[in-house]
Amino acid sequence: MATAKTVEALWALHTEKMATYGFDRLIYGFTRNGTSSTFGKPQDQLILSTQTPEYMRRFVQEGLYYNAPMLRWALENQGACSWRWMMDMERVDNLTAAEKKVLAFNKSMGVTAGYTISFLSLAQRIKGAIALTAKAGLSQDEVDAIWGTHGEEILLMNNIMHLKVLTLPYAGERRLTKRQREVLQWVGDGKTTQDIAILLGLTPATVEKHLRLAREALDVDTTAQAILKAALHNQMYVVDADN
Repeated sequence: MATAKTVEALWALHTEKMATYGFDRLIYGFTRNGTSSTFGKPQDQLILSTQTPEYMRRFVQEGLYYNAPMLRWALENQGACSWRWMMDMERVDNLTAAEKKVLAFNKSMGVTAGYTISFLSLAQRIKGAIALTAKAGLSQDEVDAIWGTHGEEILLMNNIMHLKVLTLPYAGERRLTKRQREVLQWVGDGKTTQDIAILLGLTPATVEKHLRLAREALDVDTTAQAILKAALHNQMYVVDADN
């Protein structure tokens, strides 16, 4: 994991290892635009998953995750938490109607036992967490027993994975071209469109075109947002860019 050169390679190694402990459906999320009550919009997050496409469509794209009880826990805490906490909250009727809806959805999808890890954050809007869903057939009692034996090493490996993700470029479907990255870099250095045109031997109109395409590729409205999102995915300064 320490020598992985891409997020995709790192994630493949990590998910393979977690499966050996019985966690075969993982969702990892990281944001630099979170608040005290939410991770923010999905398009502003780095989300990695081995869940089914149907589950991710309902849980993330349709916004069920906003009201996930374990997400609430992750936003308010750090460290690892058994999903027994969520079960206890349900038993004493301490969940909102929206949270109960998420619980019912999870049960319908066989997402019933696991652990959530909330990673340490040293900045107000930065937050990362991972949901480790146990394979079908495992009860929470069995998962807690696994954690009792291997919890410290599982927690360590997930923290290493999280810290490694923060250093690696991740493009997903929003890959910048070399020229788009270049003009964003110059804007980040405080250069104007006219300055960049002179530096790159382009016309100002062409520079504006590349900035517009970069904004579209990153699904943002402003160039400042494009720089922030490119930085989030470590796309601003790539040593071995492939395009």
